[in-house]
Amino acid sequence: MTLKVVIADDEDLIRAGLRVIIDAEPGLAVVGEAGDGAAVLPVVRRERPDVVLMDVRMPAVDGIQATRRLLELDDPPKVVVVTTFENDDHVYDALRAGASGFLLKRTRPDDLIQAIRLVAAGESLLFPAAIRTLAGRRPRGHVPGIDRLTGREGDVLRLMTKGMSNTEIAAELVVSQETVKTHVGNVLAKLGARDRTQAVIAAYESGFVSPG
Repeated sequence: MTLKVVIADDEDLIRAGLRVIIDAEPGLAVVGEAGDGAAVLPVVRRERPDVVLMDVRMPAVDGIQATRRLLELDDPPKVVVVTTFENDDHVYDALRAGASGFLLKRTRPDDLIQAIRLVAAGESLLFPAAIRTLAGRRPRGHVPGIDRLTGREGDVLRLMTKGMSNTEIAAELVVSQETVKTHVGNVLAKLGARDRTQAVIAAYESGFVSPG
């Protein structure tokens, strides 16, 4: 099955470069482009992609607003923010809006392809240090559901903030991967999080984990 990708970026050269890389990879295809966040919604509705690569800074409608609009669709695509600067507060806001992760525009082609496949498979692209830095600039506040986590679910969430996979968490806690998967699912459900990225953000914003 071919994974369908839409590219949203206001720079023609960036869109062209990403298209060349993606279309050269077996099993991936760029099915549409948008030069602004305002134009990406109709493209997604028409092409129904698996993944949208979203520039975070665009002139009319930025990637944050565009991500929110996409995730309101009945069957939304996965969104990956593509940015120049990893310590950009706009990136953090896009992740809060529901993006599954972010990539730098200088990312190596092989890493770009791997990221698209991971996100399409339901994984998140976590960069713990960058998210920790961005979260440290935000005020702490109450996050519904955080106080409903069991002790073990809290342990799992803390390890998730370190970017650990289910396999790594299982080894750290000396439990099975199935057990970890169950705990992760419970954490997401209690926090109302779409994925691990949003759960990690909730952990920082609630003060459950300190960015320091």
